[in-house]
Amino acid sequence: MPNSSVKTHPPGEDSSSPFRQLKKELHERLIASMDLVALRSMEPERLRRELRRGAEELCRAHSQLLNQEQREGLIEEILFETLGLGPLEPLMRDPTVSDILINGPDKVYVERRGCLEETRVRFHDLDHLICIVQRIAQRIGRRIDESSPMVDARLPDGSRVNAVIHPLALDGALVSIRRFSARPFRPGDMIARGSATAEMLDFLAGCVKARLNILIAGGTGSGKTTMLNMLSAYIPPDERIATIEDSAELQLQQPHVARMETRPPNLEGQGEVTARDLVRNALRMRPDRIIVGECRGKETLDMLQAMSTGHDGSLTTVHANDCRDALRRLEMLISMAAPELNMWFIQNQIANALNIVVHTARMRGGKRRITQISEITGAERESISMHDIFRFESVDVAENSDSQGYFMATGIQPECLGRLRSSGIHIPPALFQERKLFVDRLDSLS
Repeated sequence: MPNSSVKTHPPGEDSSSPFRQLKKELHERLIASMDLVALRSMEPERLRRELRRGAEELCRAHSQLLNQEQREGLIEEILFETLGLGPLEPLMRDPTVSDILINGPDKVYVERRGCLEETRVRFHDLDHLICIVQRIAQRIGRRIDESSPMVDARLPDGSRVNAVIHPLALDGALVSIRRFSARPFRPGDMIARGSATAEMLDFLAGCVKARLNILIAGGTGSGKTTMLNMLSAYIPPDERIATIEDSAELQLQQPHVARMETRPPNLEGQGEVTARDLVRNALRMRPDRIIVGECRGKETLDMLQAMSTGHDGSLTTVHANDCRDALRRLEMLISMAAPELNMWFIQNQIANALNIVVHTARMRGGKRRITQISEITGAERESISMHDIFRFESVDVAENSDSQGYFMATGIQPECLGRLRSSGIHIPPALFQERKLFVDRLDSLS
C-alpha cells in the first residue's frame, strides 16, 4: 500500500531510531521536571506555553544532535505526547483522514477518499500504544484494561472510537477511529463525487418534505450515516426531531432537536440504557419525527410502530446488502424482539410503516454511491411488494480498476407521487422515464 503523506518523524527514521529514542527520553525528562499538581490547575493555553518552554530548554541541551527543523518537530511531538494522543495527533488533525485503523504498535493505516493507506506512524512499543488507548478511554470517562478489554464510545470532537486490547487482541491492541467532517455533506457534494444524480436527490428531497418514512441500508463504511445526515437537511426547521444513536454522529442543522445517546452497562453490569428504551421514551417527548441512527435490535419493532402511528417522516438505517435484504433484516430483528408474532403480521407492519428504501454501497476503488432507491407498495401473502425507482448499473472493468457504471431511472412511476403532490411537492413524471442518468468514467471523479 502507498505510504501516507502524514509524517511524525524525519524520512527514513523508524520506531527504533535514535531520534525516536531521544524523543522518548526528552518526554520522560519533561514530565519528571514538571510540578504535575500545578499543571492540572493551569489554563490550557498557559499549560501549553509552559510545556513548550520546558521542551525547548531540553532540546537546546541536545542542539548538537538536532538541526532547527528537527528541534521544532521534536518539540511538537513532545507536546502531542504530553497533551494529546501522541503519534495519532497529526492524523486526528488531518482533514483528509476519515478513518484511523491500528493493528498493533507498528501497523497504522488511514483511509483517505475511500482508499486505505499504511502510514509511517509508529508507537514506541505495545505499552506506548496501550497508554494512548487508555488516555482516550479516560477522556471519555471510560476504562480499558485486562478486566475490561473493550471500549466503544465517542470522542469530544465527535469521532467514534473502538478499541480492544489484550487478551482479546492477539497483537496487543486494535483501535479504530471513525472521523467525521466538520462540514455536513451536501447534495452538491454527492453529485460532484458521483454518489448520486440530481434526479435521485430531487426525488428523495421530496419524500422527506412530504413526510415519507425512509430506511437507509448498506454495509459498514458505505455512507449510511452521511446519507442520513444529508436527507435530514430537508426536514423543515419548525419540526421537533428526536434522535437516538449508540454514538452521536448526526449533524442535524434544525434548531429543535432532542438528541439522545445509549449508555452501556457499568463494570457491575448496571445502568444500561438501550436504543429501545430511548425510542419508547422519545414517544413521550412529542416529536414530529424520530431518527434512529441504526436499527440493530429490539428497538426496530418500536421504531416501525412509531412510524405507523403519527410519526411520519422518520428515518433510520440498517446493515444490509440491498433493498430487499434490508427488509429481510428488519423481519429478523422484529422476530427477535417479538417471537410470538407471525411473519405475515411482521411483513404487514414493515409495509405499513416504510415507504422508501435507499441502499448505499462502497464500490471497488472506494467510491460510495446510492445503488438503489426502492418503493414499498404493500404486503402480499408471503412477501413485501417493492420496486426499484432508480438504481446503479455496474459495467465490467479490468481487474484492479475503479468501479464504473451508470445510474438509471427504471421507468416505474412511484405510487407515492400523489402523496407528494398533496403536500405541495410537484415532481414531473418525466423524471422517472426509463433512461441512463449518468455514466461514470475512471477519469471523471477523484
